[in-house]
Amino acid sequence: MQSPSSSLAAVHRSASGEPAAAQPRTGFWKRQLRQWHWISSALCLAFVTLFAITGITLNHAGTFEAEGASAVAEYDLPQDLTDRLARLEGEVMIPGGLASRIHAQTGVDVSGVPGRAEYGEIAFDLARPGRDANLVIALGERRAYHEEIDRGAIAMLNDLHKGRNAGPAWSLLIDLAAACFIVFGLTGFGLLWLQARSRPSTWPLTSFGLVLPLIAYILFVHI
Repeated sequence: MQSPSSSLAAVHRSASGEPAAAQPRTGFWKRQLRQWHWISSALCLAFVTLFAITGITLNHAGTFEAEGASAVAEYDLPQDLTDRLARLEGEVMIPGGLASRIHAQTGVDVSGVPGRAEYGEIAFDLARPGRDANLVIALGERRAYHEEIDRGAIAMLNDLHKGRNAGPAWSLLIDLAAACFIVFGLTGFGLLWLQARSRPSTWPLTSFGLVLPLIAYILFVHI
């Protein structure tokens, strides 16, 4: 027969085996972790999906990426324009007025794009995610040569994954997404910690997930 003291102790214990006094504190952390877990997952859902898919396409880039379609165009330039451009040397930013004239003659916008003036040419790297492009102005010939290679949608997504040629705003967005990933991972770990008693497989599975990359690196990568 159970003694009154043991019955009272049983009443003051939760189903998970925790004393009643510990329940409010545990409940508070569970609520906080769950809230931040779902908020971070909602914020980074699109990025998690993008990085998961492009992780596969990057790992098999030769299979998924297209060879690229190249387009080349040549344009004649007026002498007064090339004379003014010839005064520039080294790493240059084309003044607004000259950039507007280049755009009018070639259809290529070089405003805000650094150029390299040397050997009688000014070259601009105009690459974007999924596209390699450049504009070369041959000052002596008074001609501009524009080449663009479209590597396809998969290449564009792969470049976005790496932040290649995507600009500072996209780089900042990747940093913010990474912060959400960290919050998502840490809050998930916290929930595992709080619920581990009722789920015996928690730590074996978590430990396996932690050591699997290390085992793969030691066995197949590090020589």
